[in-house]
Amino acid sequence: MHFSKKCSVFKVVLSALLIVALLQLLYLSFLSKLHGKQQLYKYSELFGSRKSANQGEKNPRREHLRYSLSTGGIFDGSGQYRVYKNLIKSDFSTNQKPGADPRSHQLALATHTTINNLHHLSSLLERWKNPLSVAIFANGQDVKFATAFVYALSLFCPQVQALVDFHLVCLSGEMASFPDQDREHFSGLEEMGCSGVFAKLESNRNKYKNYAIGNNVSYPNNLLRNVARSGTDAAYILVIDIDMLPSASLHHQFVTMLMRREPAADEVLVLPAFEIRHTRKMPATKAELVQLYQVGEVRPFYDELCPRCQASTNYSQWVNLASRGSGPLEVAYTINWADPWEPFYIGARTVPLYDENFRQYGFNRISQACELHIAGYRFSVLSNAFVVHRGFKVQGEFHSRKDEENRKNRMLFRSFKESLKAKYPNSPRRC
Repeated sequence: MHFSKKCSVFKVVLSALLIVALLQLLYLSFLSKLHGKQQLYKYSELFGSRKSANQGEKNPRREHLRYSLSTGGIFDGSGQYRVYKNLIKSDFSTNQKPGADPRSHQLALATHTTINNLHHLSSLLERWKNPLSVAIFANGQDVKFATAFVYALSLFCPQVQALVDFHLVCLSGEMASFPDQDREHFSGLEEMGCSGVFAKLESNRNKYKNYAIGNNVSYPNNLLRNVARSGTDAAYILVIDIDMLPSASLHHQFVTMLMRREPAADEVLVLPAFEIRHTRKMPATKAELVQLYQVGEVRPFYDELCPRCQASTNYSQWVNLASRGSGPLEVAYTINWADPWEPFYIGARTVPLYDENFRQYGFNRISQACELHIAGYRFSVLSNAFVVHRGFKVQGEFHSRKDEENRKNRMLFRSFKESLKAKYPNSPRRC
């Protein structure tokens, strides 16, 4: 009898424990489904899935992205790359009206990158604060990620939304698509906000080194430069790499200069290029830059790798100009181009495009500078403006195939120079 009572009590306790465990499982299942619905709703708000609760609402930015992707893009001249131009358009570009004050869009900045370096856009935009055209190259899984990230940036970052036009380039055999099926990767972006999206981008920064994208994929730097250039309606364009910064107030100084003096049709305006030690804060003004230059914390761009590539800038003359950055922006002196100078410059949108046969490392910018020279352009150096690359360029930081690519592009450069003789038969100049 005593044993029977004990057995009954045990059964009751066991049954109670089983009921509690079952209730906990049901509760956890309910929470999981609720969380899933919340995430789906948030994802629907972000990417507009068909299950969105607000099916009647239209998001113009999302609709433009859908339309851009639905076109399938266009092939580049080689047929090896697919280009989605104006994948995301800024409010500035969208709202440009005929007859508007032309000074409002006199100068735009154009740049190019992979998503590996897209996090640099944050500091670039913070410094520039004006229209910016960004061409992004992606391949494989990165095509999907790039599409989602630029859309998220355009939604959650007011300055990006206002000023940045995004263009996407991928291999011709790949196609970008609207990221409807990837909420596990992107449903948290709306909770992160702008800084969170950039932080997630920065976590990709060490995915691969320089041009070492993998699978024998060539980074089409000159195609990207041309896409970014043609993606803006500005009268003048400054093309730089995304890990560089221009001097502060350059846009305002340039527009003010235009009121006094417009560049000649055959003139480009050179910004001396520097590189700064990683640990140093990026200088905003010429006075700050010169201070760092004098103590060796700033040096000419590519000073260790190719000192001749920027030597024509005449850094000592520029640093010792009487104004030292205190006066208005003006042309300080004019230089005759000499091989292998590859300056960064502000040029009219009519200057020759970059030759898109150059890819990967070597001769991609110098080839365009060479063509400007043969076409009769003169190179005028600006007094107080400059660009700075973040970090010193050193040999050990480059990918393993750098020298091989440089040799290949050197041979291409020789044939390119021959083609310029036919393109400009009356020019007395040679590279």
